[in-house]
Amino acid sequence: MSLPTVPIGLLPTREALHRVAEHVLAPVRVQETGHEIALEARGAGVATPDLPHGGWVGFSGTDLVVVDRGGGETRTPLSTLREAATAAGLRGADGLDETPLDVDRTASLFLGTVYEIGTRALTALAELHDPDAPVRLWPEHFDVAVELGDEAAGARAAYGISPGDEQHDEPYAYVAPWAGPRGDAALWNATGFAGAEVGWTSLRGEEDPVSALVAFWTARFIALRDG
Repeated sequence: MSLPTVPIGLLPTREALHRVAEHVLAPVRVQETGHEIALEARGAGVATPDLPHGGWVGFSGTDLVVVDRGGGETRTPLSTLREAATAAGLRGADGLDETPLDVDRTASLFLGTVYEIGTRALTALAELHDPDAPVRLWPEHFDVAVELGDEAAGARAAYGISPGDEQHDEPYAYVAPWAGPRGDAALWNATGFAGAEVGWTSLRGEEDPVSALVAFWTARFIALRDG
């Protein structure tokens, strides 16, 4: 399996879609559930899980996607937060920003691939170490992650994939221990936080990126558990 290269235009697209996730998709889920904010990878993009009364809301490419309780789908071009929120049926949409959203289709679909690969690998990781641990896409940090390990023993950590941030121009997988790294110091190489990371470009060199991700995370899981 070959991973796609990081596209030109990723940064503005990442920032724009992060805003959509945080200010449209998550609030729609809160509106419908009362408190839940977590999202998920869905198809070629990001969406709410199925909502209590049916349907879901997400984005794919340059479109906001609304699926109603009967399965009907409506796509609206992503233009501003206000228009996206209105199309999503979010109450209070009139108060949202009307600055144009800079979304490149190729970059958006690339992010969809990042989340899909990340979710697949994290699900495999959880099945090995804690099958009941939920894999979630968090709108605040725009990462997909799972929490594993014994907190009382100082071994709990977040395992995930970020689409990039202020310290990272490209997506990266990470381990962020709650109580700090343990075990072999060579395992802990992160920039900007106390933990471990591996960048997207490095993963592109792997014949089986999903297995490589599971191995990367598992080595740190064992170090924390046995450290």
